[in-house]
Amino acid sequence: MDTIAAAAALVFDPYVIVVVLASAVFGLFVGAIPGLTATMATALLVPVTFFMPPVPALGAIVTASAMAIFAGDIPGAMLRMPGTPASAAYTDESYAMARKGQLELNLGANLVFSVAGGLVGVLFLIAAAPLLAEAALNFSSFEYFWLAFLGLSCATLITASGRTRAILSLLIGLAVGCVGIDPVAGFPRFTFGSVDLMSGISLIPTMIGAFALSELLRGSISTETAGVMVQEKVGALFKGVGGVARRYWRNFVRGSVVGTAIGALPGAGADIAAWISYAMAKRFSKEPEKFGTGHVEGVVESTSSNNSALGGAWIPALVFGIPGDSITAIVIGVLYMKGMNPGPTVFLQNPQLIYAVFMIFVAANLLMLPLGWAAIKGAGRLLRAPRSILLPIILLFCIVGSFAITNSPYGILVMLIFGLIGWLMEENGIPVAPLILGIVLGELLEQSFLTSMMKADGDPTVFFTRPIAGTLGVLTVLMWLVMAWRVLRKRPAAPAL
Repeated sequence: MDTIAAAAALVFDPYVIVVVLASAVFGLFVGAIPGLTATMATALLVPVTFFMPPVPALGAIVTASAMAIFAGDIPGAMLRMPGTPASAAYTDESYAMARKGQLELNLGANLVFSVAGGLVGVLFLIAAAPLLAEAALNFSSFEYFWLAFLGLSCATLITASGRTRAILSLLIGLAVGCVGIDPVAGFPRFTFGSVDLMSGISLIPTMIGAFALSELLRGSISTETAGVMVQEKVGALFKGVGGVARRYWRNFVRGSVVGTAIGALPGAGADIAAWISYAMAKRFSKEPEKFGTGHVEGVVESTSSNNSALGGAWIPALVFGIPGDSITAIVIGVLYMKGMNPGPTVFLQNPQLIYAVFMIFVAANLLMLPLGWAAIKGAGRLLRAPRSILLPIILLFCIVGSFAITNSPYGILVMLIFGLIGWLMEENGIPVAPLILGIVLGELLEQSFLTSMMKADGDPTVFFTRPIAGTLGVLTVLMWLVMAWRVLRKRPAAPAL
């Protein structure tokens, strides 16, 4: 109880409350602008959190990401342009509902089930994270090697862009992670005599470039025009939502549970959770023929799923230091920046900070109801803001943020290079998230492998002799065997002679 009281004192500090409210407004703004993702909102906040204590810094990221995921639904329904990738799965459904005169019902359902799904994800986080952390205290370098390897494998298996391209992105990230001082031998690698490169490729400018700057490049050269706005003024939002909840409560429960589970898989994230849940809703629906014509069933399940995935993604990030998605990859960087090394020991060393994060998660989702209502009411004017004004302002944030992290032009150069790389990758259908995951997990994978081999005197069989390590190792090997079998099975049969 003393820990919870200490956490409450940290959360209800006036400074923290102001930061959370400001981050909520910022997240709603970024999420509602088509093309500006929740990851971008998080990346842009990192330079600001550099000057904050741990609780408001993490609170800003939690609140902004939750608000941005929901806000992406607003332009999807009004303009047929998803604000974030997490909203893309049901954008056509939402727009079809709006054209049928059900815009208020769609946005009201989106708001209510986003809040409810987010709370389910938080409850799973609160329940699962401490239990997993207690078990993870027994982990050694052998278990962490397989855990990192399993995380990298999941990122390639469940990506929506194809496994070959995901593996390519992952290998690029692992190669980038090799730059700097060898974590075991202490020998500089690929530094070319540069003092800046001896510390490695800075993670935060890399993410700002790969996610934020690449989106700016895409937005500045895009010739696509916005869809026709169905209506600028929105009426009663919550009329009829109660009936939807009574009829489709099973979809809400299934979407929330599936979203949390997918969010907890390293490298998955809210967008994949939304696509899978939408497909499941159609597969198990009694009225599958209505999907695509403006049917709220798929919207309920998908929007519950992508918001619950946020809480799920924090489980591996806090317990093992392995990001569940691109947002928690940024969170891990912030935790290191604040001296809170993610992993099971953080629950012992800083329990009040962890419980403070849990409280902010709950508060952010509850705040989403009134602030989301206000955002929907004022969305018409916001969505008509010209990009020629928005894009230069965001670019300025990117430059200032990258400079602040490294306190040198090196950060800006890293941001520019990876902004171009990220844009080229996504233009060719190669996802960026596995690249970031490779950078984050590459050092853990290498360090745990080399440490384990030194402990075992070069005997690789030791990776399978410990119970937990052996279980993780067998699971990872089976995953790769299944993937290889599926690839071979899809090959066309050789013609008979």
